[in-house]
Amino acid sequence: MVIYDRDQVLKLKSLWGAATLDGLKEKSEHHAHYALTNQFRMQADEAVMTWIADFIAKEIKPLPQNTSYDLQAFATLEEMHQAIKAKNEEYGLSRVVSTFDYLHKKDGGTYYVKESNGTYQMPWNTTSPKYTWAEKPETIAEAGSIYTIQGFDLNYVGVVLGPSIRYKDGKLVIDTDRYMDKGAYTGADGIDDVAEAKERIVLNSINILMKRGIKGLYIYASDEALRNKLVKVKP
Repeated sequence: MVIYDRDQVLKLKSLWGAATLDGLKEKSEHHAHYALTNQFRMQADEAVMTWIADFIAKEIKPLPQNTSYDLQAFATLEEMHQAIKAKNEEYGLSRVVSTFDYLHKKDGGTYYVKESNGTYQMPWNTTSPKYTWAEKPETIAEAGSIYTIQGFDLNYVGVVLGPSIRYKDGKLVIDTDRYMDKGAYTGADGIDDVAEAKERIVLNSINILMKRGIKGLYIYASDEALRNKLVKVKP
């Protein structure tokens, strides 16, 4: 059995095109396409899920009103981190995560997610095969990456949108050259539009990060224009 969700793919080598999918279908006597319309992690109504879907489609709409799901945008990374720490005290399992837009090397060193003006920073992507990142109490002081949190449920998630995600001319803009997970771009053979595929990888990572929180999603954008837009579109 093979189950493939295009919106969960984080590397080009795993991004199947239409020809690949059609080829697999031809080899299989039994196959089906399902439109998944429900999710069971987030205690969010349709308005919240639509807002996230619009964001992934590069449209920024006003934050939903009259919803019990806690969706907020923050003017500073520090403010968002403090809010997540408060939720962690109240509910547990609340963490900050970030798009892969910051330098990280597998050399045992400590690397940081930094506020756009450089005044606040958090250690990030401290992966370890010995423990699950979010379940380690001290990681409340850190920021996780897509690789520390994929497939994991949090009560509240604070998402840092790094420098590759910008706002310009009324739309979300993805600067794929600033996405620091270069391994995500390997394996482009057979992809017709590599630029579009790279953008899809970044958008998929945002989609996954934004859907980690059961009770709430907090957002901080590194790009000033995007940050101002998100704060401005508060209800």
